Amino acid sequence: MADKKDDVSRRMAAFRLGYEFSVAVGGFCFVGWLVDWFYLTKPWGILIGAILGLIGGMYNLVRDALRMSREAIEDSRVDKS
Repeated sequence: MADKKDDVSRRMAAFRLGYEFSVAVGGFCFVGWLVDWFYLTKPWGILIGAILGLIGGMYNLVRDALRMSREAIEDSRVDKS
């Protein structure tokens, strides 16, 4: 039963990673669109927003994926002992 619960929690963590990435990109694109709308700078605001969102989203994705990987390795070492 514990294995099934661990599997579900890992899937939910992976879902959270994807959700955070898409929210970062979408949020920065929205801010870029607002900048374009207020300052009439089409298309530079949304392009810069998309680039910043991709960079920030990838940073968070890689950081959290490495953390999850380290935790999984530590859990497997504890289980083998």
